Amino acid sequence: MGQVLAKLSPEFPDLTPSKLRFLEEQQLVTPQRTESGYRKFSGADVDRVRFVLAMQRDHYLPLKVIRGYLADLDAGRTPTLPMGGPVPVPSMLATERRFSRDELQREAGAGPALLGDAITASLIAPAETYGDDAVQVLKALVELQRSGIEPRHLRGFRAAAERELGLIESALIPVARRADPSSRARAAELAREIAAQLEIVRSSLIRSALGRLQS
Repeated sequence: MGQVLAKLSPEFPDLTPSKLRFLEEQQLVTPQRTESGYRKFSGADVDRVRFVLAMQRDHYLPLKVIRGYLADLDAGRTPTLPMGGPVPVPSMLATERRFSRDELQREAGAGPALLGDAITASLIAPAETYGDDAVQVLKALVELQRSGIEPRHLRGFRAAAERELGLIESALIPVARRADPSSRARAAELAREIAAQLEIVRSSLIRSALGRLQS
């Protein structure tokens, strides 16, 4: 387990032994056991853990969704995930790229003014380097700007996100009161599950509003 942490912690700094044990409890990874009871992670096991953590971090998917996806993959089927688009199998998942400010702008096709406005509107957090999520947000802002929608028009998105976070934190109080590491891991997973359900409700409301607009 220590070797797994050493290998994955640079990419996932929040990974802990309790988190690894929790993933095993949830049957997302099943390392072999030595005669003395020590876990023995293969290269495929490490790739599988990396995949699960990346799907949580980058797409906010709950573990039960990821578990179903992996079960279908293990059975030889070609499953899809709610986010849509192609999903790499665990052994092919690459480390997330990091972008400097200039690289982020080039990747998204955005100018420095748009990125500055996005940071001012709290749509992208200022940082020395940026990940794929920032690229996708900035690309979306480039397209929205072509329709006359500027970052300043989206300030309410941050406020809405903070309100949702308040709902999630309230729901987590019973679990968060427990001090054991396993409960912290369960609280983090429950937070992702609640966020996924809130996303379903939000998407439904938007589709309903679009339907009224089109009619």
